[in-house]
Amino acid sequence: MVKSYLRYEECNSFGVVVSAESNLCYDSTGKLLIAGALDKLLVWNVKQGLCVHSLAPSLPESGSRPAVTAIACTPASSSLVASGYSDGSLRIWDIVKGACESTMNSHRGAVTALRYNKNGSLLATGSKDTDVIVWDTVAETGLFRLQGHRDQVTDVVFIENGNKLLTSSKDTFVRVWDIQTQACVQTIVSHRSEVWSLDVDPLERYVVTGGADMELRLFQVSSEPSSDPGKWEVLQLLGDVKKQSHDRVVTLRFNELGTLLGCQCAGKSLEVYSLHDDKEALKKAKRRKRRKREKADKTEKPENVAVTEPEDGNDFQASDYIRLLQIVRLKHKARSFAISPLHSRKEVMCTLAVSLHNNSLEVHEVQAESSAKVHSIDLPGHRSDVRSAVLTMDGTLLMTTSHNAVKIWNPTTGSCLRTMEAGYGLCGLFGPGNHHAIVGTKTGALEIFDVRSGDRVRAVEAHSGAVWSVSALPNGEGFVTGSADNDVKFWRFDLVQADDKAFKQLTIENVRTLRMAEDVLAVRVSPDGKYLAVALLDSTVKIFFTDSLKFYLSLYGHKLPVLCIDISSDGALLASGSADKNMKIWGMDFGDCHKSLFAHHDSVMALKFVPNTHYIFSVGKDRVVNYWDADKFQHLLRLEGHHAEIWCLAVSFYGDFIITGSHDRSIRRWERTEEPFFIEEEREKQLEARFDSELDDSRAPRQEAPEEGASGLAGRKTQDTVSAADSIIDALDLAEEERKKILEHKEAGEKTKFQPNVMMLGLSPSAYVLRAVASVRPSDLEQAFLMLPFSDALKLLEYVKQWIPDGSQVEIVGRVATMLLRIHHEQLIATPSARAIVTSVQEIHGSVRSFKNVLGRNIAAMSYVQDLLALSSNALFKDAGAKLSEIRKKLSSFPEKQEGHNKKKKRQKLQ
Repeated sequence: MVKSYLRYEECNSFGVVVSAESNLCYDSTGKLLIAGALDKLLVWNVKQGLCVHSLAPSLPESGSRPAVTAIACTPASSSLVASGYSDGSLRIWDIVKGACESTMNSHRGAVTALRYNKNGSLLATGSKDTDVIVWDTVAETGLFRLQGHRDQVTDVVFIENGNKLLTSSKDTFVRVWDIQTQACVQTIVSHRSEVWSLDVDPLERYVVTGGADMELRLFQVSSEPSSDPGKWEVLQLLGDVKKQSHDRVVTLRFNELGTLLGCQCAGKSLEVYSLHDDKEALKKAKRRKRRKREKADKTEKPENVAVTEPEDGNDFQASDYIRLLQIVRLKHKARSFAISPLHSRKEVMCTLAVSLHNNSLEVHEVQAESSAKVHSIDLPGHRSDVRSAVLTMDGTLLMTTSHNAVKIWNPTTGSCLRTMEAGYGLCGLFGPGNHHAIVGTKTGALEIFDVRSGDRVRAVEAHSGAVWSVSALPNGEGFVTGSADNDVKFWRFDLVQADDKAFKQLTIENVRTLRMAEDVLAVRVSPDGKYLAVALLDSTVKIFFTDSLKFYLSLYGHKLPVLCIDISSDGALLASGSADKNMKIWGMDFGDCHKSLFAHHDSVMALKFVPNTHYIFSVGKDRVVNYWDADKFQHLLRLEGHHAEIWCLAVSFYGDFIITGSHDRSIRRWERTEEPFFIEEEREKQLEARFDSELDDSRAPRQEAPEEGASGLAGRKTQDTVSAADSIIDALDLAEEERKKILEHKEAGEKTKFQPNVMMLGLSPSAYVLRAVASVRPSDLEQAFLMLPFSDALKLLEYVKQWIPDGSQVEIVGRVATMLLRIHHEQLIATPSARAIVTSVQEIHGSVRSFKNVLGRNIAAMSYVQDLLALSSNALFKDAGAKLSEIRKKLSSFPEKQEGHNKKKKRQKLQ
C-alpha cells in the first residue's frame, strides 16, 4: 500500500513592519498609512500603532507569494489601493473590505513605479523590464505598452494638461509620452547618471527630477508648441538646485498644495524644500541681481570693461523657485517617505511618514525651524535578522533573538508579548517552568531573562568566543553550550536569593567543560541523555558519553563544516546539515552513514526531527523549507514563502506546526493540515509547475531591443491566458454541438421533449458562450483572443451578431467585437465569407449609443437628487469643505509670512 503523509501549509507570518523593497502611501484621509511588508500589504493606523488590515494574495499551488514592490492610492476613492509585485503582477485592493478587487498581469519583471492620474481612471506602471504600461482602471484592462527605455523604469507621473506621461529610468533619460498617439514626443538628456525619481506639482507648472548626482533639476511645463513647428518641448529646463546630501535621490514628492517638496536620499536625511510662486520668484530674482550689481560695483574694474546686465527683469533661476527649508535627520537609513494630506496643527507645515531599512516606521512633524518625531512603529518586529527561534514545550510561547533584542511572541496570533534588550543572540532556550529564558550571544555571554517581567536578570561571561549552540539536558536540571573558543560547557540551574529582591532568582553554574580541538558549531544531547554530539569546524561530528565524556564515535563525510545537527526522539538516528548543501542520516549504534541527501541549493542552516517520528524539517540559505522521511530517504514537501536566507527553525512538541526565522526579518508559521498527499502526486505537481514556468514568458528575455518610442500590446502570455483560451474554445465546441442537436430535433419534428446537455447549465448556446467569455479576467481577454484560431474567431463573431439585439452586457460584447476585429483585421478583409459577419457587427453602435444615453440620464438624475438633498439638509458643518479649503490656503502662505516676520525682527534688532 502506498504511504500517505499530511501536508504542511503556511498559515501565518509576522514580524515585518515594512520591507525595504516597497514605498509608503497615505490614504486620502491621512489617517491610514499603507506599507508593503514582503508579500503583504499592511494598513497601519499610525496614531494607535495598530495594523488595521493585512492583505496578501492567495497562495499559488506551487511557489511563494510575490513581494510588494510599489504602492499607489486611488485619488477618486479613499478605499482603493493599487500594489505592484515582484512577479510583474498588479492588484487593486479595497482596504475597507480587506479584499482584492482585481488582478492584472503584464510586466515581465518587478513593478518599480505606480502612479494614478488625477481622476483615477488611468494608472501607469513602470517595471524592471524597461516597459511602461497604461491601464484603464474602470475596465481593468491594459490599454497599451510604451517601449523605449533601455533600463529599469524608476518613476512615472501624469500631466493632465496636454494628456502627457513622464517617465524616468536608470538609462539617464526622462521621456515625455503622448497618451493619445502613444508616442514619445520629448527625451530629456540633461542627466549624466541614473534618474531615480521625478514629480510634478499639483498645478502642473514645474517638474523636478533627481538622480545620482548632487543636483535637482527643475523644469517648467509648457502646454503650447514652440516656434519650431516640428518640435514641441513640453519640459523646459530652468536650472539646477544643489541638494545637501551626497547620496543619490530615492524619492521626490510634492505635498497636496504644491508648496513643499520632499527629497529623500539614500542616506539618513530627508530634505524639505519650499516652492515659491511666480510673484515670490520675481522678488528673489530682483534681489539676487541687485546683490550681484552691488558686489560688482565694489570690486575694482578697468574703465574700458563694461558690466553687462540682462535686460529682461524676468531672468529666473531654479534657486528662485526652490529654497531649502528643513533637513529631517534620521537615526537609520530611509527607504521611502510619504507626505500626509492633512495638517495636524497650525504651526506644523507638513507631516512626513518615513520607512527605515531597520524594519520600522516613523512619523515626523516639520515646522518652520525644526522637526520632531511624533510616532514610531517598531515593536512588532526585529530590527535585523532573526537568528534563533525557540518554542516552549506546550507551544504557547515563542522566543526569537536578533542583534540587539529578544522578543517573546504568541506563535498562534503573531502578537509580540515582550521585547527585551540584549546582546547579539545566536541561540537560546527556555528555563524550568518557562519563566526564564537563556540566550547565548556573539560575545560569549549567557544572558538570563525573566519572561514575566521582561527584565534581564543576569549576564554570565561563559565563553571567550561566540556561543553558537545550546542544548537542554533531558532531566531539566541544566544545559550544554558550544562555542567558538573550542569549549563545550555543562551548566546547572540554581536558585539564588537576591539581596534587593524578596524572591529567588535563577542562576547558572558551570559544572564541567569538554575541550575540543576545533571551533564548536553545534551541540546536541540525545533524548535519553546518554550521548553528546558535537559538530566541529573540521567538518566532523564527534559523539561522547554524557556521563564520563569519553569518546564514542566520529562521523566524517561532509566536505564543509557541519552547521547543524539533531537526534531523533528514540535516539536511533542523527541528522547533520552542512555548508556543502548536503544532509546526512547517521546511525547512532555504529556511526554508519545511512544516506547522504542533496538537501538544499545552498548551506543547510538548521534541521529538526519531528518528535516521536523520523520525519525531518530542514532550512537553508536557498529560502526553502524541506520536509523529509528519514526512513525511506525521500523528499516529501518543498515549502516556499521566505524572501531571503532562513537562519533558524523550531518544531512544536506534537509536530502540528513549525516556526522559521529569516534574513528578511519575517517569522512564519507552517501548520499541519488534515489533507493527505502522496509522493508521486507531489512529483507530478512539481513537473507541471516547471512546465508552467517555462510556458510563462514573464521571465523570458526579450529577443530584440524595442524601437525608440515604440508602443505595443499591454498583455503577456501566461498560464491563465492559455487556460482562458482553452475554456473559450471548449465552450464554442460544446455550443456548436448543442446547436446541431437543436437543428436536428427541429427538422425531425419529433413530439418528444428535447433533452439539453447537462454541461450547458440550462443555458442556450449563445448565452453559454457569453458566460464563458465573461468569466475570463478582463486583463487576460486580449491575450486569450490572440491564441484563438481564426475559425474559432469567426464562430465568436457570429455569436456577437446574436448578442447585439439582446442589449445585455453591452460593454463585454463591444470589447469582444473590438478586440476580434483588431486582431484578425487582415484575415477578415481577405475572407469573402466573413464580410457579412463584419457588416452585421456594425449594428453594435446603436446598442452602445442607447446604453450611453441611459447612463447619461442616470447620472443627471443622481446629480439632481444630490442637489435637492444638499438644499434641504439641515445638517451641521455642511459648509465645512469650503472653510477647510480656505484654511489650507492660509496655511500654504504661512512659511512666507513667517519668513517675512523673522526678517522684520532681525531688522528691528539691527536698528
